[in-house]
Amino acid sequence: MLAAALHAFGPPERLVAEELRLPRAGPGQLLVDVQIASVTFVETQIRAGRPPHPSMAPQLPAVLGNGVGGVVAATGDGVDRALAGRRIVTTTGGRGGYAQRVAADASLPIAVPDGLELQHAVALLADGRTALSLMESAGVRPGETVLVEAAAGGVGGLVVQLARNAGARVVAAAGAERKLAVARRLGADVAVDYTRDGWTEQAGSVDVVFDGVGGAIGAAAFALLRPGGRFVAYGMASGSFAPVRDGAGVTVVRGAPLTPERMRALSEHALAEAAAGRLVATVGQTFALDRAAAAHAAIESRATIGKTLLLA
Repeated sequence: MLAAALHAFGPPERLVAEELRLPRAGPGQLLVDVQIASVTFVETQIRAGRPPHPSMAPQLPAVLGNGVGGVVAATGDGVDRALAGRRIVTTTGGRGGYAQRVAADASLPIAVPDGLELQHAVALLADGRTALSLMESAGVRPGETVLVEAAAGGVGGLVVQLARNAGARVVAAAGAERKLAVARRLGADVAVDYTRDGWTEQAGSVDVVFDGVGGAIGAAAFALLRPGGRFVAYGMASGSFAPVRDGAGVTVVRGAPLTPERMRALSEHALAEAAAGRLVATVGQTFALDRAAAAHAAIESRATIGKTLLLA
């Protein structure tokens, strides 16, 4: 099978397409013929040898990729054979997703609802549960003003929609006009370019900040919070989290770790919302599996919008 393998940490070019042996389904596992694989910012950090936590660095050689969608090809011992042929999305346990076939624990796959495109289901598998969890942690109320950074990204675009659906006024922050246009299309009331001077004045005071950038931008957004405001960090696209802490009537929200059961429930809810037309995943760009290096380079250049996917 074709896979994008990593033999040494470094630049995107270290991801090399090569033929690997097909995996087999062990006891309690199933095999998935992968059609779509998710690519994340964290995976670019892992590839570069700079993971957010040392424990995330794989033993090399490795195949990266944690979220995939496709059809169940076979089942191992102890797994219902009726699952074969079903359209599913699943995590892989952290490795192996950039490949044409992957073995996964049989407890992980989630059925894709009828009418929902597989690309959108893969885009929502992790980002959907993250966005829903962030909204729960923030406790957004109708009439509040919410600032969403990286608002045209995979998670940010979903938070824009969820906050709008919750009755909040949404201020979207992103870099470049084409990303602001995406945020407006998703329902943002105001869109500001945080690469330009004066963006905080345009945004104004807010009740909730969803910080997907961190660093200086996250710190500037923190200063916009009104008393009683909540600051929710969900990313560090700048390379570091914002240097903020509780104080002056403002709370830094730190969500509790999600159990596997809760993660699954949130992902299923996100897929159901998408199938019902209440949540839209933005798939901004796709790459063939053998161009995984190009996908990583695009993410690192900040050229991407929404979700980036590999087509196997």
